Amino acid sequence: MRLFEYPDKVAAWERRINAYAQQKVEFGAQGVAEKVAEIEALIAEKIAELDALPDDAELAKAEPDDLATIRSLRPAGSRRLWTSLADDFRERLEGSWLGRCAGCTLGSIVEGWTVERMEQWAEYLGDEYPLVDYWSVAEQPHMKKYQTSLREDFTPSKMDGVPTDDDLNYTLLGLMILEEYGLDFSTDDLGEAWIKYLPFAFTAEGIALDNLRNGVSPMQAAEVDNCFLNWIGADIRSDPWAYAAPGYPEKAAEFAYRDAYVSHRRNGIYAAMFFSAAISAAFAVDDPVDALKIGLEEIPADCYLAREVRWALDIAPAIAGYRDAAAAIEARYPEMGGAHAINNTVLTVWGLTVGGDDYSKVIGETVAMGKDNDCTAATAGSIWGAVYGKSAIPKHWYKNFNNKVHTFLYHQSPFAIDDTIDRFIALAENVLAAD
Repeated sequence: MRLFEYPDKVAAWERRINAYAQQKVEFGAQGVAEKVAEIEALIAEKIAELDALPDDAELAKAEPDDLATIRSLRPAGSRRLWTSLADDFRERLEGSWLGRCAGCTLGSIVEGWTVERMEQWAEYLGDEYPLVDYWSVAEQPHMKKYQTSLREDFTPSKMDGVPTDDDLNYTLLGLMILEEYGLDFSTDDLGEAWIKYLPFAFTAEGIALDNLRNGVSPMQAAEVDNCFLNWIGADIRSDPWAYAAPGYPEKAAEFAYRDAYVSHRRNGIYAAMFFSAAISAAFAVDDPVDALKIGLEEIPADCYLAREVRWALDIAPAIAGYRDAAAAIEARYPEMGGAHAINNTVLTVWGLTVGGDDYSKVIGETVAMGKDNDCTAATAGSIWGAVYGKSAIPKHWYKNFNNKVHTFLYHQSPFAIDDTIDRFIALAENVLAAD
């Protein structure tokens, strides 16, 4: 059954309007520019009217945006599992960070590809599929991703360090924010850091960043001209908050809330809180599914995201591999955006349940499921690595990382992996001691 019945898409009208305008110019018509301006003004007016339509009041009560009310709607939960760091925390943290980096790197150069396109590319290359190692060749190898790393840098023969990806940049930025502004950092502090360190961003983050640069306060930056409030951008920023609050899912979710509020609302915020709590819990449990269930304890029980995660866990035994997952996603969310928080959260859940205790299968199947597959594989890899540790990840996934993560953040050189581990451990010690 479909989750939402969206209206028919109107995207084709933009192409038709442009084509008609160009055709009339070619035929020598006068007044084309003025007519196009009228159309743009009318579209802007109708978008404003669309955005002003009143939301369902009962649903809004179940999906609040303030932290106190969010917490009041949580189910009973663990809240805190550790009061001090476990002896194996470094091993698990290294597993989580490397697991995130490898999952992201595997998916990055096929981000958003359809299932069929990836299958065809793997068949053409002769790569085992679902993948058990990085893609042997990148399509358009000479092109850069994020103005930094070449696409061929994501392949084993060319890789020297973790290539640049926005998902990983946010993990590093979160580390810097915690160090620079302290454990009590505010959303205002976070907005200041974004202006200082982020050269560009996408979807909700891109809109929020533009708003911040135009003087909108961080507490309102998500609310101005933003049609991506429920998309994935906040949950890809989940990891640093969990790394700094291991075994303390309530605190990790709180950190994630302060971060997510700058760019998202409702299910976009809950996805960030859910995954931060799940990753935090993963350091203290022995099964990724247990971590996911603890993650659910930190978001409103009746929000759409929580309902869909529970649905995903319920039907997980019927999802044997990526084709089943892709088919189920298309049946339930046929028009939902490919970078939405809900459908991608469900795919992350299934990546973990399909892969089980096999790291390569977890990230290989998750990437093969499609949608925003560098994000989903990164998060699945982070949760899995936090449960099983670095020693359980086959070495070929990180042997070419060479202790560095490349970045497009302003004023930053590549980060040393061992140094980031040390810094997160210092933060985690402070978080657990402070509370």
